[in-house]
Amino acid sequence: SDEPICTGEHEALQRLGGIADLFLIHNRPIARHVDDSIVRVMMGRELVLRRARGYAPLPIHLKEPMPPLLGVGAHLKNSVAVSVGQEVFVSQHIGDLETAQAFEAFKGVVGNFRRLYELRPTTVACDAHPDYLSTQFAEGLGGSLVRVQHHYAHVLSCMAENELEGSVLGVSWDGTGYGLDGTIWGGEFLRVTERSFLRAGHFRRFRLPGGGKAIREPRRAAMGLLYELFGDGLFAMQELAPVQAFSPHERAILQTMLQRNINAPLTSSAGRLFDAVASMAGLSQDTRFEGQAAMELEFALEGFETDETYQFRISNGELRIEESFPNPESEIQDPKFTMVVDWEPMARGILDDVRRGVPVGKIAAKFHNTLVGTIIAIAHRVGEGRVVLTGGCFQNKYLTERAVRRLRSENFRPYWHQRIPPNDGGIALGQVLAASRSRPKE
Repeated sequence: SDEPICTGEHEALQRLGGIADLFLIHNRPIARHVDDSIVRVMMGRELVLRRARGYAPLPIHLKEPMPPLLGVGAHLKNSVAVSVGQEVFVSQHIGDLETAQAFEAFKGVVGNFRRLYELRPTTVACDAHPDYLSTQFAEGLGGSLVRVQHHYAHVLSCMAENELEGSVLGVSWDGTGYGLDGTIWGGEFLRVTERSFLRAGHFRRFRLPGGGKAIREPRRAAMGLLYELFGDGLFAMQELAPVQAFSPHERAILQTMLQRNINAPLTSSAGRLFDAVASMAGLSQDTRFEGQAAMELEFALEGFETDETYQFRISNGELRIEESFPNPESEIQDPKFTMVVDWEPMARGILDDVRRGVPVGKIAAKFHNTLVGTIIAIAHRVGEGRVVLTGGCFQNKYLTERAVRRLRSENFRPYWHQRIPPNDGGIALGQVLAASRSRPKE
């Protein structure tokens, strides 16, 4: 798990000797590792979740030629991309850069691409997160480097495969992305223009006690969210599922972390919001793999058909943090305050439904419907006719299809992914587009 597949017989014997009883060896060597692709059918067409065999490295065609650029992708679900004239070639799925084997595979793919396309990139684009191995690799290459905000790259990747130019509203929802204000972004509404972007809105932030540990334990996301509502009173609410999921000793530690903001970073993440709701509904407290709680929440609504929603609020919040490149002077003349989608009425409604014994499936359906409602509300306020749906949350079939249908019914033009994954497997393509946009206008 989390490692690239073996391609050599000696490597297989060494790494898999304790797992497999027999090995079938072929006399034709494997040139490079390529996983199986995974797709999901949405709105009657395929949407690639893992882009590898049969899809990679088929290019994305652009209207204008670009200089040779290299995008090194994200930390999770990594892929890399290179521009050759009017084509951007996106590599096969490499995987999470969590192990030495995965990082070696990543470096091997970068080398293969540069040799295959005889590429000497004028600029290398990477994620803005300084601790990503892909970012550190890009820094070590020397030369011109462009750091691209994670959710901006998501929107650009979807725009590229849908051949969109001009301005759009990008709805970029995922688990984690490095924010320009130093917090964890992930529930973003970005207004993207020809040269830059503005953070038009985001979900209300809450803390993640335990930091990275909260990604694997939805109960921690729930405790951080509920602490925003109830403060220290939360720890006396023994009837709540996330509170019950911790021992008295663990609750005391969590309370100290949240009181003193120790290892409890702020996030606006839609992915962590899914986790918190799954925990509050008693559906998932600990997970074994990424996205498990969100998947369980999606699958729970099967068989429940309802248009009911929870309430939410939208207000003006903090000063906008504008992208520092490619255009330091924003082209957008909107007021300098970003909209904040406040989930508090929804969270209280979910707790009320749990207390009343409402089926988890109905709670899940109302939650999904509410998220779609936030998209419609922000879209009306921003006023862009074209709305791009991207990020790992839009691997969710119910969320994506309902958002598309609702947007169409409200006279917006929605766009979503097909050939490029909505998850971090599409980040490298967006990075290449961002690097191209950073060039001075001729």
